[in-house]
This record gives sequence, C-alpha cells and structure tokens, in this order.
Amino acid sequence: MILFENSIIKLNYDPSTDILEIQYPDLKDYLLPEIKHSIDVMVDIIKNYDIKRLLLDSTKTTSSVTEEQSRDIATYLATGIAKTRVEQVARLQSPVPETEERAQKNIQKLHQTMEMPFQLLNFTDKILALNWLQGKQ
Repeated sequence: MILFENSIIKLNYDPSTDILEIQYPDLKDYLLPEIKHSIDVMVDIIKNYDIKRLLLDSTKTTSSVTEEQSRDIATYLATGIAKTRVEQVARLQSPVPETEERAQKNIQKLHQTMEMPFQLLNFTDKILALNWLQGKQ
C-alpha cells in the first residue's frame, strides 16, 4: 500500500513482510529543501508504523548536485533512519557508475562519522535484496 507519494519520493509498504520500499529521489540542488522535508515525512511514517525493514531503490536516481550536497542528503537520511527502530536497509544500486561511486563514498563516510544502528547492504538484484530483508538467504 502507498503510504506517501509526492514528486520527490514514493513510500510503498507491504505489511505482510514489514518492508517499506522507497524510491530514492533524483538529486537536484533546487530540490534539496523538498528532499529533506520528504525525508522528515518518511521518518515520521516509519516511526508511526514501527517499520523495521527498508528497501531503498536507487536504480532510477539521477544526480546533478555536488559531492558535498550528496553527502549531506545521505547523512540526513541515515540520521533520520537512525532515529527509528529500523533494523535492516537494503539498497538497490544505481546502474550509473558515477552515481554509484558517489553513493559508495557517501556510505563509507557515514560508517566513519556515525554509528548506524541498522544493517545496510547493497544489492544489484531486487529479489536478492527482498530475500535478505525477509531472512531468506
């Protein structure tokens, strides 16, 4: 069921698996305030539904922001998720090498600067990601 959708993100929740699927937004500098607001809404929904598993889909994400802006959004997202009871985050990688390289750098920086209270794994295949979230390896 769709819990929230706007021009930035879409939150599709499956209560039978307790998995919230999130379409990661396109990163454009003029959208950054709206992206942060959408992350705030997402965090509130995760708290209200007490969701434990996230599927973060970056397969269609485009980015036209600086490395610093990209890192800022990634940090904002991780900090927001850390304030919930989320246990697992499966991230579907971008097929665009430059976008994925930047994302990996952001993830490394997050691990260096904060202690994330959830597991984060990257996947190239959605089925494998869903299986991991459901404990079906």
